[in-house]
Amino acid sequence: MTEITWYGHSAFKISSSGDVTVVVDPFFTSGMSAEKIRQADMVLVTHDHADHVGEAVALCKRTGAMLGAIVGTAAKLVQNGLPENQVLNGIGFNMGGTITHKGIKATMVQAFHSSESGAPAGYIVTMPDGAVVYHAGDTCIFKGMELWGQLYPIDVALLPIGGLFTMDARQAALACRLLQCKSVIPMHWGTFPVLAQNTEEFKKEIAETCPQCRCIDLNVGESFSL
Repeated sequence: MTEITWYGHSAFKISSSGDVTVVVDPFFTSGMSAEKIRQADMVLVTHDHADHVGEAVALCKRTGAMLGAIVGTAAKLVQNGLPENQVLNGIGFNMGGTITHKGIKATMVQAFHSSESGAPAGYIVTMPDGAVVYHAGDTCIFKGMELWGQLYPIDVALLPIGGLFTMDARQAALACRLLQCKSVIPMHWGTFPVLAQNTEEFKKEIAETCPQCRCIDLNVGESFSL
């Protein structure tokens, strides 16, 4: 069984039967902290903005987790104190590449955004029990999402809905249709005043655009099990 916990903004923990744990974009909000995560085997960073890197370096150093990031961003995090021997593949990886660690497969895919190092990315994570989770990172909608839906049986998509810096509710709902995902957890909303402050518009849009996709509307700190 795979369990997904939302820590606010774009931060998630994905764990499989308590055996292996992936943490994505560990920027914690609403009283959450990296200290709440006692185990981590893999930490994935989508891009180098502060609200996504978050506590990645500290979390890796405390738990011994291996870090996955695009070449360039991985080097930047080493400069920021991450031990070099905790970088997957030594230097990171790149678009279309897959890294396997402790039975977890992380495939790096495109995201359309900005980043001071490397390039922004998303990840398709396949857990040891076969559960497939797509974390879009910060991005707009793009036609390539349809390919991910053809290539991977996506159980849950983690999609930004906040607008301004990423896609909004309408784009995210259409993204679900392109991805053919079974469920979606909205993210990247409510953190800052300029973002969408709730998920109501997204739930309306997805009911019209992709009614076969289940919307899992989590509160910060809540979990969903597949």
